[in-house]
Amino acid sequence: MSWAPIPDRAAARVVGDALRRVGYTEDSVIELLGEDGYAVTSDDVPVGERRLPETRLGTVVRALFLQLPVDTPELAHAIGRAAVDALAATGVAEVGEEEVVLHGRIVPVGDLFVASDDFPGADAEQDPADFVAAYTPTSKLCDSLTPRGPVDRALDIGTGSGVQAMLSARHAREVVATDVNERALAFTELNAALNGFTNIDCRLGSLFEPVAGETFDVITSNAPFVVSPENRWAYRDGGLEADQFSELIVSEASKHLSEGGFATLLVSWVGEDEEESEERPLEWVEDSGCDSWICPIYALDPLDHAVRWNVHLAGKPEPFGAVLDTWTSYLEDLGVEVVTEGAILLHRRTGENTARIDVIDDDVVDHAGNQIKRAFEARAHLAELDKPSDLLEQRISVVGLVTLERELDAESGRPVVVGDRVQIAEGMNLGIDAPNHTIEIVEALDGEATVGDVVDATAARLGLSDSDAKRLRRESVDLVRELLELGALRFT
Repeated sequence: MSWAPIPDRAAARVVGDALRRVGYTEDSVIELLGEDGYAVTSDDVPVGERRLPETRLGTVVRALFLQLPVDTPELAHAIGRAAVDALAATGVAEVGEEEVVLHGRIVPVGDLFVASDDFPGADAEQDPADFVAAYTPTSKLCDSLTPRGPVDRALDIGTGSGVQAMLSARHAREVVATDVNERALAFTELNAALNGFTNIDCRLGSLFEPVAGETFDVITSNAPFVVSPENRWAYRDGGLEADQFSELIVSEASKHLSEGGFATLLVSWVGEDEEESEERPLEWVEDSGCDSWICPIYALDPLDHAVRWNVHLAGKPEPFGAVLDTWTSYLEDLGVEVVTEGAILLHRRTGENTARIDVIDDDVVDHAGNQIKRAFEARAHLAELDKPSDLLEQRISVVGLVTLERELDAESGRPVVVGDRVQIAEGMNLGIDAPNHTIEIVEALDGEATVGDVVDATAARLGLSDSDAKRLRRESVDLVRELLELGALRFT
């Protein structure tokens, strides 16, 4: 792979306008290729091609999404000759009289366009050190976990293709995107032009070095966080020992957040004991000046971790075995028993800060920005209460989509309640078990009556004894506090 993206703004605008006219969006690609369209690999391309109709949009998907050669007249018919020539001017394609050959891809993310290198892993050993991916599963996760809303300044660290910078550019006056990879910044400039953004400032340098002394309202980072003994690819390997790269990101992000600002950081950390695998991130956030939310996703032993990040070699037994030995020996020499990957969310707030840990499933996480904002706002309010029971005097309401579940056992005749659960059916899709009768408290929280009044009314309706009523109050305080911290409830 020897091509270089050319951030020709005029040409990029021509391409972007043409793709919008033809209806090239994420929804249209899924409609043509199916729900798994974005999981297509180079091996799946022949199948994907056969799903495409002989239409203008089909031609665009064939060329820019599946990265297949197309006839020059056919692509000119689809997007116009000027746009075909503009593709060549951006370096994305080589245009001949008879055929257009794509060097990279332009993938729609929602209604954005993201230019990048070709399919990762097609022959990963041949990918250059400065390979730039498009919109990966971790890109989607970072987007889903980022609070959105009008802000003055945003920062994207290790911007890669610039997708997080563009997502922030929709609601920030100014966005700074940094990367040590010059080729990545060229892609970011190209993608900004494809989508008409003029508020993204690209700066070359490692991590936070290009923004020394500056603060931001939103910080995102999907930088190369993988714990690795190699320094092979800029998008994967951070180059520092163990999890020091991630530690540096967390430490520096907290220093560059303005008061009230949010950071969404995809990181990884190591543990010497699987039972206490979150010790490292808890140390990182302890004196950060931020409330933190640590969200583990994968916790793998050294061998499984090595397999996960070298699966591109699975069809080559000898090199695959050699790299697995190298990676596992590296981790074992460091005394690592478990490697965890996940996200750390920060909210800078003056005062005594708190941390919490919740395991999340990245397969079910949806846009959780509003939930995360509510959760951190609730924690700030909770910090102002003198004692836990003060929560009974507060007016609180359910917000978002919450499901109350009750499990009954009817084997002995009359159904008996054996378990209750509150499920947040949006955002992070987290759920917690609830003590008996407490989901009835949640159901009655309307923001009008205090929590204490709701508990007392429920206890009276159920005919509870004084001791059972006291227990209901204690358990309700615990459940309400937990749901506030998860963003399922809010103070009114």
